[in-house]
Amino acid sequence: MKNTKLTKLLFLTILILVLTTPLFAQLTAEQVMWNVYERPLGNNMSATLNMTITNARGAQRERSIVQFRQNENDVERKIMFFTAPADVRNTSFLNYSYNDGKKDDQWIYLPALGRVRRIASDKSNDSFMGSDFTYDDMGARYPLADQHKIIREENFLGWDCYVIESTPNESNSEYVKTLSWIIKDEWIGLKKEFVGRNGSVVRLLTINDYDQINSIWVITDMTMTNVVKNTSTTIKMNDVSFDNNLRSSFFTERQMSIDPRI
Repeated sequence: MKNTKLTKLLFLTILILVLTTPLFAQLTAEQVMWNVYERPLGNNMSATLNMTITNARGAQRERSIVQFRQNENDVERKIMFFTAPADVRNTSFLNYSYNDGKKDDQWIYLPALGRVRRIASDKSNDSFMGSDFTYDDMGARYPLADQHKIIREENFLGWDCYVIESTPNESNSEYVKTLSWIIKDEWIGLKKEFVGRNGSVVRLLTINDYDQINSIWVITDMTMTNVVKNTSTTIKMNDVSFDNNLRSSFFTERQMSIDPRI
């Protein structure tokens, strides 16, 4: 009888230790968003982009872009060159995203003005080049810029996902919250809803396709829909390559007024 009691006590002790070990602990919403933010993207990348802007009447405008990105010294630098059509050709955009939470630095070069213009932080919600994406969408959202909570877990498009509600810390945000569908263990967002002050979804980001290239998950097709205006913008990414030996000097204001030659 004594041995039986000891065996039961030992079993209960082991069970308690197993259930309370961090291995079995539920991830917090903040940890999920950090996993998304820190998902491997490669040290550098180049790609061609096709942007399709659709207005409320269904008419479309096409834009061609060459994009380069590089991570160096805790800064993600991204430069985009518009190559077509003629009305946007030679326009370029430069973005610095910082891993310490500092606000992104952004610049745009407009050939008609012949100079580089810095994007003011209060313009972050403005339309990016007439599209349904904003300047803020062009950078990487720092996890601590919002308060996060897991509101549920569900299967979405065949994937087990966390649904994360994120409330911005800044009081002047255009949105009261966002909802993100994040694939468990892969840390890819499949959908993001932007909720306005009236409580309804005003913009919707959907991921149409993604691919694993050089063991790195790459979002290759996404659409931002402005629900209020009934407009949308789709960006498709092609010719993706990594490890291109990009120079740091390539991601500068000076390069913006030249061309996309590396």
